[in-house]
Amino acid sequence: MRKFISLALVLLTLGVTACNTMEGLGKDISKAGDKIEEAAKKSK
Repeated sequence: MRKFISLALVLLTLGVTACNTMEGLGKDISKAGDKIEEAAKKSK
């Protein structure tokens, strides 16, 4: 039973960390898209 609880805690910790990382990645990609959009508008 202790192994199950330990595994559950590890997976929960990794899941929370991954969500934060993906959120940050999404923001970075969004910013890059905004810059590309601005550059495209300037070139017209």
